[in-house]
Amino acid sequence: MDNVYSLLAFVLLAGMILGSALLVVTLRNLVHSVLWLIVMFIGVAGTFLLLNADFVAAVQVLVYAGAVCIMLVFGVMLVQRPNMEHSNPINWRFKLAAPLVGGLFIVIGLLTAKSQLVVSGQEVPAQTVQALAPILLNDFVIPFEVAAILLTVALTGALLLVKEVKANGNGS
Repeated sequence: MDNVYSLLAFVLLAGMILGSALLVVTLRNLVHSVLWLIVMFIGVAGTFLLLNADFVAAVQVLVYAGAVCIMLVFGVMLVQRPNMEHSNPINWRFKLAAPLVGGLFIVIGLLTAKSQLVVSGQEVPAQTVQALAPILLNDFVIPFEVAAILLTVALTGALLLVKEVKANGNGS
């Protein structure tokens, strides 16, 4: 009976992810698109929880739904457009991309239906973080710190660019 509930949860999460992703690219208001992007990231975190990857789900919520989307909202609010109603216009490429994405979706669905899925017989470890922490903080400490510095520099640069535009009077 547990598999039925897992399947139902997966179908609901997949519907939530696909629906919110569609709203991200079709809504005309950029702020609403970013809010639906947060919903999509939380749905992906729920999928990770179904796979018993609790650490990856927590990182998904903290990094993507939290930090990235808040930075996007922060950037949108710093731009100070007088009217956000049509800040995310749909252009002519949408008419080209929609059938292309639909065809790709059908091809991926057919290939998935024909593939042989192999289920691993191994159990998922109960403590996933204890095995990951030494790898991140011992073996990959330099790339971990470089990524942190790169994100800090990118955010500082974005704030300096916005501050410079406001100082010149070109912000409105």
